[in-house]
Amino acid sequence: MEAYVQKTPLEKLKPPVTHVGVIGWVRTNLFDGWFNSLLTLLTLYFLWEVVPPLVRWAFIDSVWNTTGAVCRDADGACWSIITTNLRFILFGFYPYDQQWRPLIAILILCGLLFYSRDRNHWNKYFGYGWIIGLVVMGFLMRGGLFGLPGVETTQWGGLPLTLLLSIFGLTAAYPLGVILALGRQSRMRAIKVLCVVYIELIRGVPLISLLFMGSIIFPLFLPEGITINQILRAQVAIILFTAAYIAEVVRGGLQAMARGQYEAAEAIGLNYFLTMRLIILPQALKIVIPPTVSILISAFKDTSLVVIIALWDLLKTTQSTLSNPEWMGFSREAYIFVAILYFLGCFSMANYSRRLEKELSTEDH
Repeated sequence: MEAYVQKTPLEKLKPPVTHVGVIGWVRTNLFDGWFNSLLTLLTLYFLWEVVPPLVRWAFIDSVWNTTGAVCRDADGACWSIITTNLRFILFGFYPYDQQWRPLIAILILCGLLFYSRDRNHWNKYFGYGWIIGLVVMGFLMRGGLFGLPGVETTQWGGLPLTLLLSIFGLTAAYPLGVILALGRQSRMRAIKVLCVVYIELIRGVPLISLLFMGSIIFPLFLPEGITINQILRAQVAIILFTAAYIAEVVRGGLQAMARGQYEAAEAIGLNYFLTMRLIILPQALKIVIPPTVSILISAFKDTSLVVIIALWDLLKTTQSTLSNPEWMGFSREAYIFVAILYFLGCFSMANYSRRLEKELSTEDH
């Protein structure tokens, strides 16, 4: 017996096959007890009943480049509504022969956002790059110089307008929300009261009311002959609304900071501005990354509400396509396409926030 033990060391003994690899994972996570086994079987049955018909409808029996009449005789999805009307859905009433301009503007914006994901690229030259990129985008969209025909903002629509309202609105709302949060905690009573009234007032009304006020009521108070662009009014309403919610999230992060952080800053002679910029805000903003991104994602989706004030964003151009008698009845396909675009935007923001949290985490350092 001793000889056998010596010839077979313990470290060479492998665990049972049912406890390792794929079989072990399935047994541990899917069939660990009768209740989990029952849930697994019910889930598999549900997927069997749902997934094959969905795949058949979306891909096998679908049509991709036909007329509306052909779509009505098809058994599957009518993706022709997207392929046939793609340029109108994406660019709205922008002149057909000039739609390469908003396309290039979107590519520039997406390129800048993708390049911004790496914090090692954040320097003054990158800031200059953003400024130049925004100027080029504005020139491409508006035109009127160097031989490009001018295009009024009333003709802007579709995806460029949605990105304009969301990205620039969220970019401007974030610093405004931080300022409001600091103002709400200010020792100066007038500033504190002003910030509290603003935050509570804006948070107490829906975004739709602000959009209506900016679109209908605000122009009534302007002097005769003076008008403000409707897109700009909607942009301001989105910024003011989002900033109020961000302010409360940032205030929660500021309240989570220990008193010792302030005392340490005072001990080394830092004033209020340097204390906030170098010590308090970097820690507080890192703490509130998850709820802040949730608000930004919600605000990104809420930009679709501008359809109520007759701005031709992505949702409005899609609805206009569905009002065409040829494409009536294919709203499922159209809204699935719009949902995919919104999902890509929201998922990108959520994915970047998780990456940013991991980079700023100090638990493993």
